[in-house]
Amino acid sequence: MRKIIFENTILPSIGKLAKFTGFYFSDLFHENGIDLTKEQWLVLKKLHDKNGQVQNDLAFITNRSKTSLARLITTVEKKGYVSRIHSKIDKRINQIYLTESGKEIFKRSLPVMQNIINDLQDGITNDELSSTINVLNKIQKNLIKKHKTKQTNL
Repeated sequence: MRKIIFENTILPSIGKLAKFTGFYFSDLFHENGIDLTKEQWLVLKKLHDKNGQVQNDLAFITNRSKTSLARLITTVEKKGYVSRIHSKIDKRINQIYLTESGKEIFKRSLPVMQNIINDLQDGITNDELSSTINVLNKIQKNLIKKHKTKQTNL
């Protein structure tokens, strides 16, 4: 078996990038008076794209567990950015809607998000960006495939 030198793998780079991106995101939002985490912003983005989503569907499309998303929704609901409304058909189902405050904070966040994206992609050509996205998508598919296989074997 070949010896793996951890520092020469993609894992440390992905970990550091995720950590630094999270810090940068938080700092810029804080500096601009936007009371959101990146996870909260993503939920608002998904609701902006399609308001009134079923809570469980929102968990799936944001890659969060149902429990984790429920806590996240509770936090954003306390901030007044979303509201949970029970389905008229099945009271066990919650639909999540952006409030007017949620629409406003999301609108205010867009220029900041554009700055974050511009800063992260500074000096990166379109070809490099496309290649990086393709590689990261392949890694994600590998992880999903292996994770599903592992779950099946349990």
